[in-house]
Amino acid sequence: MPSLGRSLIMIGLLLVAVGVVVSLAPRIPWLGKLPGDIFIRREQFSLYMPLTTSLLVSLALSLLFWLLRR
Repeated sequence: MPSLGRSLIMIGLLLVAVGVVVSLAPRIPWLGKLPGDIFIRREQFSLYMPLTTSLLVSLALSLLFWLLRR
């Protein structure tokens, strides 16, 4: 049972971290406006693909999970 408790604590901390990031994301002015993020606007169509932002978030999460696993 100790491993279950530890897993629940880690999941809880991860949820808190995600909540903090989601709450603070609008205050980070460069997030979503990086070079490599694609934004196309036409008369009745707009497309936004945050490629660079997605890569950075993926890299940060991969690093975090790697550190937690060690």
